[in-house]
Amino acid sequence: MRKIRKNVIVTILILTLGASTALLAYLHFFAADDRRLSGEWTGELHMTEQAAVTALGWLQDMEAVKVTLEDVESCMQELTVQIDLTLEQTARGEGTFQCNVLPESYDACRQAAYEGFAEAFRGLLAERLRMAGYAEGTDGEAVEALVIETFGMSTVSYLMTCGPALLPSLEELQAGYDGSGVYEAAEGILTRQFETGGAGAVRSERYIRKDASLILLEETGSGDSKKALDRYPVVYTLKQPQVR
Repeated sequence: MRKIRKNVIVTILILTLGASTALLAYLHFFAADDRRLSGEWTGELHMTEQAAVTALGWLQDMEAVKVTLEDVESCMQELTVQIDLTLEQTARGEGTFQCNVLPESYDACRQAAYEGFAEAFRGLLAERLRMAGYAEGTDGEAVEALVIETFGMSTVSYLMTCGPALLPSLEELQAGYDGSGVYEAAEGILTRQFETGGAGAVRSERYIRKDASLILLEETGSGDSKKALDRYPVVYTLKQPQVR
């Protein structure tokens, strides 16, 4: 009887030890993968609202015509600038990073912003001409021809030259996002130590990793709360998982 009881106890201990080992192995090799950040990520900075608000302030100076933010936003759809973020894990919860604003994406976004601005401007100019009793055509092509005749350049070129800056400069965005260095990830906080770009700077951000998305929610301990609010959230999408 005592021998049977001993065998039962040993069996239970072996099963318990086996289950514990399996659980630890799962947590190490699988559950930890949920927190792995390695990969090539791409994110977008949304610029539509900023561009539309800036354009609206300028357009409202035109006499006798009314324009709303919704009117301007309807001409500026989905203005975004792409950011690439590469995270390379070198040990559990830490690694290296490289982040860049894509200049070609910025140029395309800026061009699209001013094309939308030009569309809104031509519409208001046509309305103003009709109110003034202008007898010639006031469709888009006619107004564009009138702008070229008057200013010696297209509406887009005129607004780029004489109008307001609709977007932050590329240099400003690069100063805010570009750089490389090392990172640590623990308890939902991603801490990046910049060694190039913002050299010496440390940025700690709350993040959520869900499937193929990495969401940076806010900066923790930021001394400039307004700047932090303007920056977040930033949603990155995994482009190419790294093979381990």
